Amino acid sequence: MHYFRHGRIGPFVVREPLVLGHEPSGRIVDTGPGVDASRIGQRVSLEPGVPCRRCRYCHTGAYNLCPDIAFFATPPVDGAFAEYVVIADDFAHPVPEHVSDDAAALLEPLSVALWAHRKAGTGIGSRVLVAGAGPIGLLVAQVAAVQGAAEVLVSDPDPGRREAARDFGATAVRDPAADDLSGAGVDAFVDCSGAPPAVLAGLAAIAPGGRAVLVGMGADEMTLPVSALQGREITLTGTFRYAGTWPSAVRLAASGAVDLDRLVTGHVDLDHVGEALAPGPEQVKVVVRP
Repeated sequence: MHYFRHGRIGPFVVREPLVLGHEPSGRIVDTGPGVDASRIGQRVSLEPGVPCRRCRYCHTGAYNLCPDIAFFATPPVDGAFAEYVVIADDFAHPVPEHVSDDAAALLEPLSVALWAHRKAGTGIGSRVLVAGAGPIGLLVAQVAAVQGAAEVLVSDPDPGRREAARDFGATAVRDPAADDLSGAGVDAFVDCSGAPPAVLAGLAAIAPGGRAVLVGMGADEMTLPVSALQGREITLTGTFRYAGTWPSAVRLAASGAVDLDRLVTGHVDLDHVGEALAPGPEQVKVVVRP
């Protein structure tokens, strides 16, 4: 959506025509040299970023930070709003037949949520605050509940999104325009909005020794309360995609512990991709079906 609306995300700028789409699933129709041809016909979810496998980040498992990663729909790499794509065989993850095509595609945003919680250290009994109840925020809330969080607070200015959050694991919802979150004492805060006011409110809600994870992409720069971060020893980190999340994502979707199909509120074909990239407020997740 950032590329479609603004032509850039942070340092990544669209300078020539680019095929978008980085949340793909499909069925294997052919294989290249050295790949087992018996995979033809297999249903898969595609992890959309293939790293170089040679740099120090790849060798330490942090391949999401690989400087030469080829990531769908990130300039200059074309994405998956297409009938066919090509990807390395080990980044085409098999999915069980009972996992829908929509859910298989949405393993990508689920991976974003899983990676956020790995950074947040969420566990049994945690108190978690999530800012933003869009698709990523809803999945972050649902994963928090699955991981045993005792409280999952979701903050969003839209009443419809707040109500949706209750269906996705939130134990309580907050209106940031009316509710003061200062001193809430949460163990982890995950921002999925990218809005500076939401980030500042979330930081004020963290208990000493807690963690803040920035997932949403909004302002390139913002002013932070450094003295408060230091005085309460708050750990603040960003996230960049994910690494090694697909096996867990597949298991969560296959077991029904996470309901990805419930996120889908509409479908379009390739001729109407623009509608999926500019959804109305009533839409949560629109899936493109070629």
